Amino acid sequence: WNNVTFTAGEVKDPKRHLPLSLFFGVSLVSLVYFLANVAYLVTLPLQGSWYGTTLMERGIQFARDDRVGTAAAEVMLGKEAATVMAILIMISTFGCMNGLILAGARVYYAMARDGLFFASIGQLNRRGVPENGLVIQCLWSWLLAASGTYSDLLDYVIFAVLLFYVLTMVGLFILRRKRPQADRPYKAFGYPYCPAAYVAIASLICLDLLLSPKTQGNAWPGLLIVLAGVPVYFFWRRIRGATVAPCAGGF
Repeated sequence: WNNVTFTAGEVKDPKRHLPLSLFFGVSLVSLVYFLANVAYLVTLPLQGSWYGTTLMERGIQFARDDRVGTAAAEVMLGKEAATVMAILIMISTFGCMNGLILAGARVYYAMARDGLFFASIGQLNRRGVPENGLVIQCLWSWLLAASGTYSDLLDYVIFAVLLFYVLTMVGLFILRRKRPQADRPYKAFGYPYCPAAYVAIASLICLDLLLSPKTQGNAWPGLLIVLAGVPVYFFWRRIRGATVAPCAGGF
């Protein structure tokens, strides 16, 4: 649902389509998440024991392999339902991956067009697809998957992604101040209160991830990975003499 923003620079009639996409996407996903979590809480106890031998004893807190949805389905409908739930989750994952792969390549494409990545990545094939970006993304994803550390990588990314969302919202305030006359086909809802509330809440979550003994082991590596990109960015700008292209639209 949020990947539409990755391709915002290429969306036709963004003034109409971006707000609609975000509204319906957020609403639908929020409703599904809410109903799913209600079902989990009604079916399984929130607290559990690591040493529990049954699904009810382990609860949501210590669901085996963190598969809460599968555990809830098994409690409600039996072991056969757990298999069906696992298959449905797998199908959903493939659908999610499809959107992530297609939208992710557009990020590299935009970076290259702004002079912040290899120029060849900013080229489209005859069908308008960033072919080189897809290839690079495929190779990098394959290397990460082959590392066998998927769980750790996922934990690193959660913090890093949340941090970038915070920075994006902060950038909204900066652009509004530095470019007050810029054309903005899409206006941020509830500005400045909603973005400010998001920055405050998400920052507190980031801080909790960094300080909590349970999550800090993965949050700090995620932060270091992000910080490692700062010198790379300035080094790239220096050797390529790149300048960031101004926004076509703006926030």
